[in-house]
Amino acid sequence: KIDVMKRKNYKIWSIAALLFFYIGSYGQSNDAAVIMALPDPLISNSGEKISDSNSWMKNRRGEILTLFEDNLYGQVPKDFDSIRFRLKSEDKMAMSGKAKLKEIGIDVYRNKQLVTINVTLFIPAKAKMPCPVFLLINHRGRNNTDPTRAEKSGFWPAEEVIARGYAIATFHVSDVAADNKDSYTQGVLRLYPEQLKMPNGMKAIGAWAWGAMRVMDYFETDKEINASKVAVLGHSRGGKAALWTGAQDERFALTISSCSGEGGAALSRHLVGETIKDLNTNFPHWFCDNYKQFNSNVNALPMDHHELIALIAPRAVYVASATEDQWADPVGEFLSMKYAEPVFNLFGLKPLPVKEQPAKNTQVKSSNMGYHIREGAHNLTLYDWERYMDFAANLSF
Repeated sequence: KIDVMKRKNYKIWSIAALLFFYIGSYGQSNDAAVIMALPDPLISNSGEKISDSNSWMKNRRGEILTLFEDNLYGQVPKDFDSIRFRLKSEDKMAMSGKAKLKEIGIDVYRNKQLVTINVTLFIPAKAKMPCPVFLLINHRGRNNTDPTRAEKSGFWPAEEVIARGYAIATFHVSDVAADNKDSYTQGVLRLYPEQLKMPNGMKAIGAWAWGAMRVMDYFETDKEINASKVAVLGHSRGGKAALWTGAQDERFALTISSCSGEGGAALSRHLVGETIKDLNTNFPHWFCDNYKQFNSNVNALPMDHHELIALIAPRAVYVASATEDQWADPVGEFLSMKYAEPVFNLFGLKPLPVKEQPAKNTQVKSSNMGYHIREGAHNLTLYDWERYMDFAANLSF
């Protein structure tokens, strides 16, 4: 009986030890359970191994893009009848003469319907023209990006960005789709009502990406802006939209995600923090209807978010996390970057110089990939912006 009890106790303690080891290592880059379950971005739908950049761009990239369209973000329509850019106001002595302020209206017409995207743009007065620009997808209050600068926030530190020689622009998501499950259809989806009838139709996140693309259309017409050096960024749900923008539209040279979590930079199969079911329950207006079928079966998802990062290759991408933001799964965000590296390698681009998530407040970067985890809560801060600008300088922005 003693021997039997010893064996039973040994078995119990062995299981407990293994469980403790698994929980302790869960979320690290050697997490075998997560790694084994991840789809391989370099294996095509037909089972072909992708071994060069040409095959990636011509074949595999389109396959993965379609998976994200059909199962997560929905299609983003490219057609419209016409687009018009209006300079609504201009102040050449903004910020005490350090910047020029432009307020632009972008009018997009389709099927006799109109949507107007209002853009606030500051351009450094003494910068060499044309100027690189950071475009923020703003989902928070408009006061965060107040063009009068009567209110200032680290969420959009326009003065500091101007001082570094960059232009800075923003639009508010409500111009294209309100962040509201009852009224999100009253923006750009009035132009594309057919999308609402499709299981892979665009909803709010896709609409915000559509809006960012229309701002890029404007940048291509502004001689003071270098349209080949545009960075799109967003925080939280705006970060999800920024990643989807950069994944689709190859005109964006740099894509930046701040604390975007599930549905953004974090691996869905890394079961920490927010889940697919959480997203679809709390924010049913964000993603296409097909996404709901994975609420309780994440392993059936035919792609994962390292492949979203990979879609941006060979252009630059930066992901940022925060130590107190476990809901957004910082480790899962970092892992997405690491498991996107083989695609960047096809283009001769170096990986991040670390295998494990770096210490807090430590930036790690390679030629076209950057990451940091900032001490603090779920937010977009001046510290984050400073790291983004440092990274952009590394890219010769």
